[in-house]
Amino acid sequence: MSVPELNGSAGAAQQRLQKIIAAAGLASRRKAETLITEGRVRVNGQVVTELGAKADPAHDHIRVDGKLLQGPEQPRYYMLNKPKGYVTTVSDPEKRPTVMKFFERVGTRVYPVGRLDYQSEGLLLMTNDGALANALTRAAARVEKTYLVKVSGRPTVAAIEQLRRGIMIERGKPGGGAGRVLTEPATIRLMRDAENPWYEVVLTEGRNRQIRKLFEEIGHHVEKIRRVGYGTLVLDLPPGEVRELEPREVAALERAGRPRKKAAEPPRALRKVEERHLPATRPARKRARSKSTSSKRASR
Repeated sequence: MSVPELNGSAGAAQQRLQKIIAAAGLASRRKAETLITEGRVRVNGQVVTELGAKADPAHDHIRVDGKLLQGPEQPRYYMLNKPKGYVTTVSDPEKRPTVMKFFERVGTRVYPVGRLDYQSEGLLLMTNDGALANALTRAAARVEKTYLVKVSGRPTVAAIEQLRRGIMIERGKPGGGAGRVLTEPATIRLMRDAENPWYEVVLTEGRNRQIRKLFEEIGHHVEKIRRVGYGTLVLDLPPGEVRELEPREVAALERAGRPRKKAAEPPRALRKVEERHLPATRPARKRARSKSTSSKRASR
C-alpha cells in the first residue's frame, strides 16, 4: 500500500506528518507518531493513521485532537544550570521532578539535548530545534562535554592514564547485560589535589553514566559531577537558573555539530570558568598555640 500524499501538489513542500507536528511544538516526533497511529490526527478533514503520510504545512489544514496547527514554532535555545535531584526527561514514570519545571513559564515546548543523570548537575542545553539537537548528539560530531568530577580517594597516575587512553566499561544501563565497550580517549586534568580530588574530564561521546563507570573501573567512586562546558558553551548561571542563548552562541553550536575526524582543542576561556565552579577550599585550621608560647611554657 502506497503512502498517501494528502495535498495535490508534491515536492519540497511535502513533509512527514510527525515532523510537522513536532515542528509546531505540540509533541516530540516520537509522541507525534503515537498521535497518528491512534487516529488523533486529521488532514483536510481526513483521519490519517499511516506514519509515512505527508502533508504541506503551508496549505493543508492539520488538526490534532481537533486543534488546528498554527505552523512551526520559532526555534528557541536555552541554557539551564541543572541542580541535582532532577531527571533530564520530559516526564518520569517514577514521578521524580524533571528539568521541565524550569521551563513552565517559557511559553515554548523545548527538550533536553543529551542527558545529565539524577545526581549530576550543571550545563544542560534545551531547544525545540530537532535538527540541531540531532547534529550535536550524533557520534560523528564529537562535540566536547567538559565536567568537573570529584572522586573518592586518590587514583594513581597509571590509572588516570588508562582512562585517558580508553578503557572497557559496561555498555548501557548498569546490570543490563549488554556487554562491554571500549571508550574513546578522554582528556583528564587534575584540578585540585586532595584526599578526594577534583578532575576536569572532557569527553566526546555520551554513554550512559560514562564518567561514573570510568572511575569505578579503576576502583574509585564518583562523589560529584558538574558539567561546565558543552561544545563552545560555558556555564555562567547559578543552579536552577535559565537564560536564552544569543545568536552567536547558536551559530557556534551549529558549527560544533558538523562532523569532524578529530576533536578540537577545548576553548581556553573555559579554564577560568572551571576553576570558578570548584567549591571554595576550607581554611587551614589554626594551631592551638604558637611555637613561641610552647617554648616559653617548656622553659618554666
